[in-house]
Amino acid sequence: MKVGLKQGDTILYMEHVTEKLTRRLAVILATDCVGFSKMMDQHEELTLQNIKMCRQIIDPTIEENGGRIFHTAGDSVIAEFNSVVDAVNAGIEFQRMLHQRNSEVPENSRMLFRVGIHLDDVIIEGDNVYGNGVNVAARLESLCEAGSILISRNVQEKIVKRIQVVIDSIGSTQLKNIEGDFPLYQIKPPNLSGDVSPTSTIKTNEYFSPEKHTSGIEVSNIAKPRLMLVPFRNVNKSEDNDFLIEGIADDIITELSMINSIEIMSRNTTFDYIDNPTSIDEITQKYSLSYIITGSIRSAGNRVRISAELGDANTGDAIWSERYDRTLDDVFEIQDEIVMKMSKTILNEIEVTSLKRAKRKPTENMTSYEYLLRGKHHKRMKTKEDANIAVDMFSKAIEIDPSNGRAYCERCCTWGGGLAKGWFSESNDELMEKILSTLKEASNLTDHDWDCHRILCAVSTHFEDFEQALHHGQEAYGLNPNNPLVLVHYGESLIFNGEFDTGISMLEKARELDPTDPEVNECIVWGLYAAGNYEACLEKTANYKKADSQTWLLRIASLGAMMMGEERDRELELFIDFYGDDGIESCWTDLEFNNSAIKEATKHFIFDTAKSVDDLINETKKQALSVN
Repeated sequence: MKVGLKQGDTILYMEHVTEKLTRRLAVILATDCVGFSKMMDQHEELTLQNIKMCRQIIDPTIEENGGRIFHTAGDSVIAEFNSVVDAVNAGIEFQRMLHQRNSEVPENSRMLFRVGIHLDDVIIEGDNVYGNGVNVAARLESLCEAGSILISRNVQEKIVKRIQVVIDSIGSTQLKNIEGDFPLYQIKPPNLSGDVSPTSTIKTNEYFSPEKHTSGIEVSNIAKPRLMLVPFRNVNKSEDNDFLIEGIADDIITELSMINSIEIMSRNTTFDYIDNPTSIDEITQKYSLSYIITGSIRSAGNRVRISAELGDANTGDAIWSERYDRTLDDVFEIQDEIVMKMSKTILNEIEVTSLKRAKRKPTENMTSYEYLLRGKHHKRMKTKEDANIAVDMFSKAIEIDPSNGRAYCERCCTWGGGLAKGWFSESNDELMEKILSTLKEASNLTDHDWDCHRILCAVSTHFEDFEQALHHGQEAYGLNPNNPLVLVHYGESLIFNGEFDTGISMLEKARELDPTDPEVNECIVWGLYAAGNYEACLEKTANYKKADSQTWLLRIASLGAMMMGEERDRELELFIDFYGDDGIESCWTDLEFNNSAIKEATKHFIFDTAKSVDDLINETKKQALSVN
């Protein structure tokens, strides 16, 4: 039987086949020549000769990088790859060679190509490839600027730290006949000239204007705050300071580019202004910036002062500023520390300022990012009402942008926090089903977002899915190894998986970076106790707080393990007096050790050599009655 498939104005027919279709994940590269039809009309023979020469560059480059060409039609080529890196490298290489060719031939023989690359599910039938991966790659190619490469987010996330090339975020769009909102990223291979300057950045609204494209594109507003680091001023014109300026700028851009909730202009764009004095207003207008980072480096003798400021790009107001005084002997060694502190503070200030803006905005005009910020604000309030508002805000963020992985994570975290407290109308079983479903969705969206992996690590630990906790902890640590929150949650997951020494080492590093976080010491106590270092556990808990029930319980168990019976019984009586009859059992049940033997040993240390729990409870009650 024949089946008709409508594609544009053409009806294609194919024989119905009974063989099972093969589906798999593939990287699709689509490319074609800009203005090919017009060139054919003007000079057919010359155009055919030129396209043949260009194909002699494109085809071998694709094959040398592991690609397979499965479709050609005149000026267009579509190929599949098994590797994202190979596909992008192929595109970069042949675009460079085509540009080189253009510089060597007469103007009427020059050809510019567009490239679209996407990773997605495809259907294999014989030598042909069909499916969403092919469709999206073709759509991206049609939107691409001449001489450049346009890639989807899932491609960008897999190459961002593996290929040394400038990747500019140019906003997001909806593609006709393809469901979902697509963030787009542009690669401009170095050494291109004219219309494809490596440091130029396309304004999203201009690039996707209806006048330029008539393929049914609907443009969404840029939802994320965009910032740019302007190269720091070298006040003394010292050559050493030049190296430091470049190093700090590189590292801050790298750190902030790992955060999916913001957009930061690329290194090439930044350094285009190092010897090109331009007003902040002009830069802001050119790149549609929300925030701008400026600073200076001044040296005197062996001393160096690094000043940095975060400003509101639209009002000119200073949001945050800091000064770092160091000696030239140690400044390069502690550059990581300076960059980490700057990056963390800048990110926090942007979030706070963006939240203030979101609060002033009518909800019907809010972006996905602004709903995310409002949700996080209510989540931190830790009340039933705020938790429900937070879930609504995160759900709105997801509705507007289904690719907002952070919103999935935060919603999951909020449900988990309110589960035991009965804050939500759903039953615990219904909530657990939602949490597990949300975790799965979030995991599919978080390849390159360290904070999403961090949250998933913490939530998985809470629900005692220790294998997933360790996986997400490793991912978060690989992306951001100097973030204190990453170190805390990854260290915690290591401890619960039995890697006590490594986990404690992570937590000690977190405490050095953020001495104010009380959770760090609590986690260290867990690690010391699980490792059997009861003496150190007692030292760490010498000034415990009664409100921290599990730390207190581990102190009691450590006293039992050290055969300090009288002290243990005294602490146990105080614990029962503070938490009531059921406090010990419920607290012991909540201990999240992967190894059940540790939990059983804890129970033994607390109860077996002590007075019976009933006796302790009765004594506590008698003492209370005698006081009354």
